[in-house]
Amino acid sequence: MKIDQSLPLEYSTQQNQLNILGFWVFIGAEIMLFGTLFAAYFVLVDRTGTGPTGADIFEITPVLFETFILLTSSFTIGLGIHAMRKGYMKAMITFYILTLILGVTFIGFEVYEFIHYVHVGAGLQTSAFTATLLTTLGTHGAHVTFGVFWGMFIVYQLITRGLTPETANKSFIFSLYWHFLDVVWIFIFSFIYLKGMV
Repeated sequence: MKIDQSLPLEYSTQQNQLNILGFWVFIGAEIMLFGTLFAAYFVLVDRTGTGPTGADIFEITPVLFETFILLTSSFTIGLGIHAMRKGYMKAMITFYILTLILGVTFIGFEVYEFIHYVHVGAGLQTSAFTATLLTTLGTHGAHVTFGVFWGMFIVYQLITRGLTPETANKSFIFSLYWHFLDVVWIFIFSFIYLKGMV
């Protein structure tokens, strides 16, 4: 395996570069998935039937907490990649663990949010609006949950194998995934919550 020392560790082999390119293709498919969910939501947002509207069920405080937590996790994962590029593996692992803790906290808020929606009568079968809302939020939440488990395996590999071109590549790809989830959340926050509260 030829290692190019002039490149960052995560890009240092041809296989690593192909892995990152392949992951960008995957992100493109994920954009299509969430784009479809957003399109369905925007078409059906006013189809509330006899059920509640967004203004009836959205609560700004938990949503602001969720947003703050996820954006902070994007910052910590960025610090993790910076530490990786400096060769500070302990700092990198610490920032990755902080990111995962923030991810679990975000999931906790989202579970609370779903319980609240069901409690106020906004279930999957209540209306087209609630169905597309819960599907969109649930899909994002499932991605975050998957990301937490994926991140745990990355941390385990870093601890057991050290910082190698392979583990650096996996860690970098994970950071791309995590940043993508943060970008999706910004769209959810802006175009579902804020717009729905008006």
